Formats: sequence, C-alpha cells, structure tokens
Amino acid sequence: MATPETTKANVNHTENASTINDSTLEHTLTQNIHGFEIDFAALPKGYYYSRFFLGTFLATGLAIICGTAAFGFAAPILGVINADIGPDARYTWISLVYNAVLAVFLSPVGRLSDIFGRRYFFVGGAVVAIIGSVVCATAQDIPTLIGGNVLLAAATATQLSFHFVIGELVPMKHRYFAIGMIYIFTYASSGMGPAISASFVANHPNVGWRGVYWLLFALNVTAFILWTAFYYPPSFSDKHKHDENRSKVYWLKHFDWIGTFLFASGFIVFLMGLSWGGSLYPWKSAAVISAIIIGFVVLVAFVLWEIYAPIKEPLIPMHLFLNGRWVAAVVLLGSGAGVYYAFSIVWPAQAAVLYGNGDTIRVGYMSTIVGISIITGQVLAGIFAERIGKTRYQCMAAFLIGGTFLGCAAVANPDNGSTTMALIFLGCMFIGWNESICLANSTILVEDQNEIGIAGGTAGSVRAAICAVLVAIYSTIMTNRLEETIPAQVSPVLINAGLPAASVPLYLQAIRLGAAALAAVPGITEQIMAVGYRAYQEANADAFRTVYLATIAFSAASVVLTWWAPNTDDLMTGKVAATLNHEGQHGNTQEKHREKKEEKLEEIHRRE
Repeated sequence: MATPETTKANVNHTENASTINDSTLEHTLTQNIHGFEIDFAALPKGYYYSRFFLGTFLATGLAIICGTAAFGFAAPILGVINADIGPDARYTWISLVYNAVLAVFLSPVGRLSDIFGRRYFFVGGAVVAIIGSVVCATAQDIPTLIGGNVLLAAATATQLSFHFVIGELVPMKHRYFAIGMIYIFTYASSGMGPAISASFVANHPNVGWRGVYWLLFALNVTAFILWTAFYYPPSFSDKHKHDENRSKVYWLKHFDWIGTFLFASGFIVFLMGLSWGGSLYPWKSAAVISAIIIGFVVLVAFVLWEIYAPIKEPLIPMHLFLNGRWVAAVVLLGSGAGVYYAFSIVWPAQAAVLYGNGDTIRVGYMSTIVGISIITGQVLAGIFAERIGKTRYQCMAAFLIGGTFLGCAAVANPDNGSTTMALIFLGCMFIGWNESICLANSTILVEDQNEIGIAGGTAGSVRAAICAVLVAIYSTIMTNRLEETIPAQVSPVLINAGLPAASVPLYLQAIRLGAAALAAVPGITEQIMAVGYRAYQEANADAFRTVYLATIAFSAASVVLTWWAPNTDDLMTGKVAATLNHEGQHGNTQEKHREKKEEKLEEIHRRE
C-alpha cells in the first residue's frame, strides 16, 4: 500500500494532467512562484498611502492617458490633419509606425528594466514623450509628424507597461484591483478620445488638431515630474546585490543584442506587412506578401537563436512559453484586445454612415462607445475578479456572453442605432472584463517575479501581434463586403430613381466626399440623392453585419481556449514583488531583527 508521502510525490510529479484536479494544480503553481521581496504584513504602516506610492500611482495613470491618447486622439482626425499639412499619401503611416514601434519596444523595455532597474527607463520615457509631443504639435508636414509619432510610440512602450510597474508594487491578491483602478484613467483617452479630437477641430479652429498634441505635452510634463519625484523602485545594485556578477559592464556585454535586432526587425516588418494589406496595397501585392513572409522568417530565426545560441542573457527567456497557463492568459489577452482595436475601426465608420447625419461632433461622441465599454469592463473586473474567484470561468463567461452580444449586433440597420449601440456596449464590456483579468495574469503567473517586466512586455508584444492579425481580418472582411454590397445594391436603386447609368460610378465616388461632391454629379436631384443615400446606408449595414457575425467564430475559439486558462485563487496572497524607496529592505531588516530576537530567546530557554 502506498504511503501518504508516496502518493503526494506521485501527484506532484505526474505528467498526466488529467489525473490532477484543479486544486492540486493551483497549489503546485503557488509553490512554484517565487522571487518576492516582502510580505504585505511586514510593510511599514501606511506604506500604500505614502507619497512615493501615491505619486507613482498617479504618474502611472497620467502615463497611460498619454500612451493611449497618442494614438486615440489622432486616429479619428487623420483626414483633417492630412488636409491641413498635406496632402500626402503617406499620412496613414502616422498610425502604422505608432503601432509597429510600440509593439517592438515593449519586450526590450520589460527585459532591460528587469536587469537595470525601472526608474530611469520610465523617467526617460516621459522625456521622449515630451519631445515627441512638441515635434507633432509643431509639425509643418506629414513626414515630420510621422517622426514625432515614432518618438511617441517608443515612449508609449513605457507608458503602457503599467501592468508590471504597478503589479509588482502591490500584493498578489490586489493586482486585479490595482490594474482595474489604473484603467479608470483611460476614460479620458481611449474612452473620450474621439470626442476630444472632434471638439478641438470643430470648436477651436485656431488651434485645431494641434491642440491634442499640446494637451499631450502638458500631461507628459506632469507625468515626468511625478516619475522623477516619487518613483524609486529597486535599482540595479538592489536587483543584483546577491549575484556573482554585479557589474553593469557584464550585463551590457552579455545581453542578447543580436536577438534584440532579430526580434525588432522581424516583428516590425511582419506588422507593417499586415498593416499594409487591404489599405495601402492589395493583399496579393508583392509588398504585402514579401513583408509578411520575410518578417515571419526572421521571427522564426529569432526563436531558434534564443533556444540554441550560446547566450547568457536572452532578450526573451523561452522558458516563459513552457508555462502553459501564462501562454493561455497572453493569447486570451490578445484575443480580447483584438476586438477593441478592430471595433475601434469598424464602429466609427458604421456610426458615421448609418447614424451620424453628417454631424462631426455626434459621430465623435458615438465613436466613444467601444472604448468606454471596454474600460468599464476592465474596471469592473478589477473590482470583482478576486472576490468572485475562479478566473478561468470568468474568462469563459466573458467571451461567451460578450461574443453573443457582438454577434447579435448584426441586426444593425439605419433605423436601430440605439439597439446596435446597446449590443456593442454590452459585448465590449464583457471583452474588457476578460482583458483586465488576463493582463493581470500575465504578471501573476510569472514563476520568477524578478522576470515580471519581460513577462509583461512579452505579453504586450504578443498581444500586439494577435491584434494586428485580427484587425487585418476584420478590416479585410469589411472592405471586401463593402466592395460587393455597395455596387450591387446602390446602383440599381439609382438607375430606377432616374440617375443616368453613366453617372452611377461618379455618384459612388462622390458619396464618400460629401454633399458638395454629390451635387456636382450629372443628373442628380434631391430625390435621387435621398434615395441613393438610403440604399448606400443599407448596403453598408449588410457589410457590417458580416463583420459582427465573424466575431462569433473568434469568440467560440476563445471560449475553447479558456479551458487552459488558470484559476488563480491560491495565488491571492500578500506577497509583494518589489517596493519603493527601499521600504521592502526596511521591512526585511525589521523581520530579521525579530527572528534573531526569537532565536536568542529560544536559545536561552534551551539552556535553562
């Protein structure tokens, strides 16, 4: 008969996961996670109300406003910007370079700040953001504005690393809550961004689109002051005081610079290829195909290099991907975020055509629905995720319910705007719930909490790659369907209404340009214009319907993937990965004194 000790050993070492229940897996996972600095109970009283923590929290909040606004403020008004300092066909690169540069910088920022300390990366990121804001605000041509957005994107890699900056400073059991509270700041950018941009353009013509960048400048300056004054995480010497090699020269010499080059070059070429397809170039063009293939091949070479090359300090430790629960959380994070980015493109286009009535401000406010609903879900998850527990089933329910609402949004037509907005709001809210949990899990599930930066940064890069793929798919579906539905449904209606057949192609071109262009179409009348626009709206509704139905397939796949997502109940402890201003070391010193005192008392008792 097996002894209890033998049984326990067999359970802990078995490779057959099906024989282990959830509680055993969670307990094993809890035992594997290490690299904490202190326990919550050992921290000085009032630590989380200190100026260092509150100042850092506010700096992180302002930074995430700036990081999301750098893209969210400009994206809805790119056409206005191009009309002012263009026209230049390269204006779409304003968004393209932002996304690509951000994705490439996330992993190196995480890894390098793990090694050398985070303070000067985040202070420096704020400085780069300030410079980028000024360059963009004063740009007189599109190439200069593109360059400014390269700087903003590089800085955003630090600004959007809030999940491990704040995550490592709070106890494990409060990480969901802390990240949820940080998301509140994004109501001002991802939420209200389109409305703010539209307001600058419509209500402040003397400032116009440049106002969004001057606003970014003010916010970035404030964030820089807060980072500088209050953010004192563990330094390089703190991180390596127990290492055999304590020299910065050693780490610089042995860092994986070749892997970094392969990662950056391959990733940026791959993402640019996905971004070009269906927008700048047709998907079948040589530019798109070659960029995607070359980028993918270089990324494969990067992975092989990380696995087999004799490097001492890799850019991305491949053992992260042996942690199946972490991988599942990261993929689910990307799946949810892809919905946000895709619908941030699809919904504003739909709102403008079906419900905007030519009112720029109205469309701007309607376009905020996706961002506000996602953020609401993220905040609610921060408040309730740890209390509810069983995060695997929370993610499963989020995708199931959210996907159902988004699929039901296929009922959209020109007459049911309120219904469509309600369905989109509810669907995106549940997707946001999933994203908040999975983003926190990308740091909670790191077995060595000293690697929380590279784990969080890699999660961000993987998220960006999945988002790029999903945005490409959704955008292609929308574009292809519009090319089918508009000619097929609008042309017959125009001809039946009395528009000459020769004028139909001119009408289809002019309808995208506004009333003045429509009035110049030969043979046009007020009645034809009204009938034609209604047909145009219905054709758009049919195209958008296909996009919403496509979400059902992706949501179903995500629901299946959630089976491998973790339940983190056993990880909700008071352990803290890092502290500010050496408070953890102070706490550890007090703890050591207490332990030594107890040891002396025990020794006295033994002698007696």
